[in-house]
Amino acid sequence: MKNIAVYPGTFDPVTNGHLDIIRRAADIFDEVIVAVLVNKNKRPVFSVEERLKHLKENTQELKNVKVDFFDGLLADYMKLKKAKVAIRGLRALTDLEYEFILANTNRELNGEMETVFLMPSAKYTYLTSSMVREAYSLGGRLKNCVPPSVEKELVEKYKK
Repeated sequence: MKNIAVYPGTFDPVTNGHLDIIRRAADIFDEVIVAVLVNKNKRPVFSVEERLKHLKENTQELKNVKVDFFDGLLADYMKLKKAKVAIRGLRALTDLEYEFILANTNRELNGEMETVFLMPSAKYTYLTSSMVREAYSLGGRLKNCVPPSVEKELVEKYKK
């Protein structure tokens, strides 16, 4: 039986911190599904299709990584994919309370589900997608924080 993990998120945009977590998870699990959450309450910069493209482009060398999307509950998606482990990144202590609540809520919804927390490399511990979006919206450039293809598209999106 395959040991399948799901790394859920909005990935708007995918950052080098996300990719660091994906690589770490790929070394641990037989299969990692990077699952883009479709949240109709948010107004993302990148469409679901663009986020899927960015993730596929930047994980193509990882043969045990698949990219997918879902809406609704992660607990239900995990059952559908027969995955037992959700991957969550922890950057700092400030993330812990929210992630703890989320992990326990997911376990209540799906008793077979476990959450594994992975820490990114120290150089990415400050990095968030919302920080990247804000910097680009104000004309800042963070070339070492996102893959080059994503950086190029961020510049284009915020020219408009």
